[in-house]
Amino acid sequence: MSPLSVLRVALRALVRNKMRAGLTTLGVVIGVGAVVAMVAIGEGAKAQVQKAFESMGTDLIVVLPGSQNFGGMQGGFGSGQTLTWDDLHAIQTELSAVRAAAPQLRTNTPVLGDGNNWGTQVMGTTADFFVVRNWALQFGRPLQASDVDGATKVAVLGQSVAEQLWGEPARAVGDVLRIKGVPYEVIGVLTPKGQSPMGMDYDDVVLVPAKTFMTKVQGGIKQNIPGSILVAAKNGRESARTAQQVQALLRDRHKLVDGDPDDFSIRNLAEMANAQQQGTQTLTMLLMAIAAVSLLVGGIGIMNIMLVSVTERTREIGVRMAVGARPVDVLLQFLVESLTLSVIGGAIGVGVGVGGAWLLTAKFGWPTVVRPDVIAIAVGFSALIGVGFGLYPARRAAALDPIQALRYE
Repeated sequence: MSPLSVLRVALRALVRNKMRAGLTTLGVVIGVGAVVAMVAIGEGAKAQVQKAFESMGTDLIVVLPGSQNFGGMQGGFGSGQTLTWDDLHAIQTELSAVRAAAPQLRTNTPVLGDGNNWGTQVMGTTADFFVVRNWALQFGRPLQASDVDGATKVAVLGQSVAEQLWGEPARAVGDVLRIKGVPYEVIGVLTPKGQSPMGMDYDDVVLVPAKTFMTKVQGGIKQNIPGSILVAAKNGRESARTAQQVQALLRDRHKLVDGDPDDFSIRNLAEMANAQQQGTQTLTMLLMAIAAVSLLVGGIGIMNIMLVSVTERTREIGVRMAVGARPVDVLLQFLVESLTLSVIGGAIGVGVGVGGAWLLTAKFGWPTVVRPDVIAIAVGFSALIGVGFGLYPARRAAALDPIQALRYE
């Protein structure tokens, strides 16, 4: 028989038992759908994690000051003031792996603008902050070196602050913002960055020149930096080497000898992002393994149904052999039937998986990342299962004795 004739006979046999064929493919549909959905959700979660860390800044390294004692109790990193402005200058000028560095001085205080007030985070920094955080402006201009050197009273607003005070962010530029009663000219509004991985609103911030912050907001200019230092690596693939250079430089400047603990702390956000993504990938692989079990269950279902079909169609097989059908024709017919069931189930499963992933990721606010290679592998694996689990029933049908088959009741 020609392949087309084998396919036609196989499809006719499946159409005669629509309900049985549909239930048989259900296991494959669930298996393939689960694999596609789990991978799409996992890839979407990885993309969301990557987006969250990128919003902090490109290849960002955070240098925190050390700790200090409070009444005999040791505080954590950041509670002391062990970083100096000279340390910042050395990081900016002496390290080849550093692209830019900026201080980050923070306090929470109410601000007033356009007759409204809003409690927000006021941050003192320099012009390099926008490079380090990879943060562009939506309206106006950023802080400049002249603003920092001259301790001018200017401010750049985050999107949330501008919306809360002015309603329309564009209206804020050129107007006056008051911080602790002191007027500041609003010179710019930042583009929205959204939330951090911990749920903090990046856009709920007001940026002012570092010197202005220390004299007008915090009070007094100090030799030590009352905050942290943000460092951007020149090459994202070498952020670990950049962190090592910063550590070595600060240890040398702080005159720490071998064996002395660091009086500062370095957080490499690129490494944190990689660790988070690896954890997500491990969970995705685990879910894929569980989903693959559904495919195997679907394959067993196909084998069981095909065995029942062989038993029910024994006389039909005998008649076909009596009129000239070869054992290989019978073998191919049942293989094509099982393969058709698994491929149809795989195709439906892809649609179910993509749709389910889209619904779940939309609920979580994640992007839906559908990988064509995973779809191809899932459908190919379902076809392989159809052939593998359909082979035994097909061989059993092909091995029937025509005379015994014709006598079968």
